[in-house]
Amino acid sequence: MKTILLSLVLLFVASTGSLLAQDYAPNRLVAKFKSQPELIGFPDGSLSATCLLEDEQLSDIFIKEHLFAFKKTTKENDNGPFQNIYILRFEGNEDVLQKVDLLQKTGLFEYVEPDYIGTAGGVQMEQSLPLLLPNDQFFSRQWNMVNDGTFTLSTAKVDADIDMDEAWNIQQGSNAVTLAILDSGLKMDHPEMSGRLWTNPGEIAGNGIDDDNNGFIDDVNGWDFVNTDADPTDDQGHGSNVTGIAAATGNNGIGYAGVDWNCKVMVLKILDSNNSGFLSKWAEAVTYATDNGAHVMNMSVGGSGASTPLKTATDYAYVNNANIAACMMNFNNVTTYYPAGFDHTIAVGSTNPDDTRTEPFFWSGTSGSNYGAHIDVTGPGNYIYGLSNTSNTNYNSYWGGTSQATPLVAGLASLVLAQNPSLNPDDIRQLIEAGAEDQVGDNTDTPGFDIYYGHGRINAFNTLSLLTSTRDVKISENSLIIAPNPVRKGENISFEIPDSFDSGDLTLKDLKGRAVKVQRINQGDFIRIPIPQNIAGGVYFLELKDHKSYLSGKILVY
Repeated sequence: MKTILLSLVLLFVASTGSLLAQDYAPNRLVAKFKSQPELIGFPDGSLSATCLLEDEQLSDIFIKEHLFAFKKTTKENDNGPFQNIYILRFEGNEDVLQKVDLLQKTGLFEYVEPDYIGTAGGVQMEQSLPLLLPNDQFFSRQWNMVNDGTFTLSTAKVDADIDMDEAWNIQQGSNAVTLAILDSGLKMDHPEMSGRLWTNPGEIAGNGIDDDNNGFIDDVNGWDFVNTDADPTDDQGHGSNVTGIAAATGNNGIGYAGVDWNCKVMVLKILDSNNSGFLSKWAEAVTYATDNGAHVMNMSVGGSGASTPLKTATDYAYVNNANIAACMMNFNNVTTYYPAGFDHTIAVGSTNPDDTRTEPFFWSGTSGSNYGAHIDVTGPGNYIYGLSNTSNTNYNSYWGGTSQATPLVAGLASLVLAQNPSLNPDDIRQLIEAGAEDQVGDNTDTPGFDIYYGHGRINAFNTLSLLTSTRDVKISENSLIIAPNPVRKGENISFEIPDSFDSGDLTLKDLKGRAVKVQRINQGDFIRIPIPQNIAGGVYFLELKDHKSYLSGKILVY
């Protein structure tokens, strides 16, 4: 993802095209030994071909192929998922795939692969003139949160938003939840993030010592995986925008409101000033976030290489109950980008202010929200205002990309965890998908799951409502006690009706009030009815009426 002004649009298109031609580094590989090799290293951790003392065949290959050094991707004493993984470097731009094949044939490695490169999934536009708004209030620009149809930069539709004004009445976030942003960093002193940064309790700032022995010196608020230091300051802009969308402090009289107003934010820099990063480093960052207690990760980045270390890291996060939201990317095609393409991430596409899939984004006529069978949900992602990485008072830049939709999902996941900390990643994905609004876009937004919108455009209020209203309990005098709840499509639900109820109609309605099933009910019945198999997952209402009574209930169908 490029940061641009209008005058630089053509430069962006040209540079993006050159990146797509080769999605891996021209002079480095990632390799995992089957067992720890006997090596002698230098003080900086690098190793030369002459250090491969125990295997003459491999030493000969290293010398012949100019593999002059390699470096472990994590600390020397690591026993975790990245044990025995090294970065192999060589001089010049040689045949990477030939070297992969040659090394793999030695039988000494679990895998050898290129070190894939990925980018962010959003583009910035600077607005030259500010809108006529009070100097301490810019929330009206945030159509993604609340859309009244008056947004001026694009065709807008009332309620084509995620209903945050209603959602915040349920949950505004908890400082017990940690949200990690893996991106280009953050303007660490921005007032919108005051008091919000995650702090490593085991580290003492500025003493030059790895106090908690985790392999990272002075990592008090996160880590810079690009420059290998403890200062994850944003020198590109994308990370500050994304962080603000997810977590800018709301209701504080300045700037913008993020989805979650109270979570702690862990800043992990994985993109350099040119908007690029190695997926092997992204894998390290995911592992760091997991090991340091991040509950949710936002990855508004993507590369087309199916990096094995990155898949290992996302799997590791999943089994440790860490949730990852990742962007689909912006090339308007079906190409799979990673980490969104991995099983244990929530893959997010983008919608416009009129609820249609973004095609194109404002910055290029050939761009668009990627699609495919791996998409989970969509969210507002075009013309999204946010924080600056160079100023504490400039709030006039907006971005567009699936990058900007993804932090809405990550922020919602952190709100869900604030509401119920016991939920696992599968629960959270299911709730976000079930709360999404289906068939709100164009004619490609078909009933149920489709490859363009996934399960629909997210709705924070619907998702949080599921946590407060769908229980196997009687919640009021006219409520039906329904079980099981939630229920799978095609399964039966059961409930009892009072003796005073006469014969009447039972109607199952969706959130738009449309009847999807009607059944006649007789007096005294113990009701058992099947949920239709062909309906979309989500929230539904049961209404039972006779000539004098009305009973209702809410269920979650998945």
